Amino acid sequence: MKKALRTLLIAAVWLAIWQVSAMLVGQELLIPAPAAVLARLWALCGQGAFWKSVALSMGRILLGYLLGLALGLLLGGLSAFCPALGAFLSPLLAIIRSTPVASFIILVLVWLATDSVPVFTAMLMVLGVAWGNVSQGFASTDPGLLEMAKVYRLSRWQKLRHLYLPSMRPFFSAAALSSIGLAWKAGIAAEVICRPQFSMGRELYESKIYLEMPDLFAWTIAVILLSMALEQLFRRLLARRGA
Repeated sequence: MKKALRTLLIAAVWLAIWQVSAMLVGQELLIPAPAAVLARLWALCGQGAFWKSVALSMGRILLGYLLGLALGLLLGGLSAFCPALGAFLSPLLAIIRSTPVASFIILVLVWLATDSVPVFTAMLMVLGVAWGNVSQGFASTDPGLLEMAKVYRLSRWQKLRHLYLPSMRPFFSAAALSSIGLAWKAGIAAEVICRPQFSMGRELYESKIYLEMPDLFAWTIAVILLSMALEQLFRRLLARRGA
């Protein structure tokens, strides 16, 4: 109860700051009042097109997120168990980590269909995190346990199952949790640039173009709330699995 009350109090204070800022500026074109934005968000929630845009954006981004985790798990494992291959692929990992998201989006927009750009962008952002964490997790396996496995002549499958995977699991879980927000932001940014039909990014872009500030703020709030909800969902799923 105390935590809920504290959360409500903090939210009320920030809403008050928002309201005062809107009153001081005095122009809805710059800062719309909280009541106008929340009313617009409520109106959007009653429209089927809103939920279709939300569903398709979530579908694209979650697909890219899962593909990034799967590919990161594969490449991280290969890099850990085959150092030569890891050295060969390391420049690719460095490029993924250092290249700005906007550059990837523009390049991919030349090669892929509009609907595929958010998927590919989210996948790349997750891939860099998962790849590095998985490789580090496998490499952190206790050398003493590996020596003991040699003594008892455990097979490769037994060592993978009982030694390497338990060592890697916390690193993979950390990557899965930390990259969901990254995938969401990168996917929405890709939608803003490529503007696929029925997408949250397209709605953000069009709200800005037509100077519909209550709509722009309402869609931004929806993006933030969904990002927080997804992160909490994955946090609970990982906690339930004991990861």
